[in-house]
Amino acid sequence: MTGLMVSMLAFVAGVKDKMESEKGATAVEYGLMVALIAVAIIGGVSLLGDNLLAMFEGIAAEIVAP
Repeated sequence: MTGLMVSMLAFVAGVKDKMESEKGATAVEYGLMVALIAVAIIGGVSLLGDNLLAMFEGIAAEIVAP
C-alpha cells in the first residue's frame, strides 16, 4: 500500500509540475488566432462585397431619381 501511495504522490507531483510550466497562451497562439480571424473577415468581404455594392448602388439610384 505504501508503494502505491508513493507512486500516486509522484504522479500528482508530476502533473502539478507540468501544469505550472504551461501558463496560458503564447504570442504565437494569439498570432495564429488573429491570422485566422483576418482570413475569415477577408473571405466574408470577398464573398459579400459585390452583393453589398450592388444593393447600395440600387438604393442610391432610387434615392436620387424616385
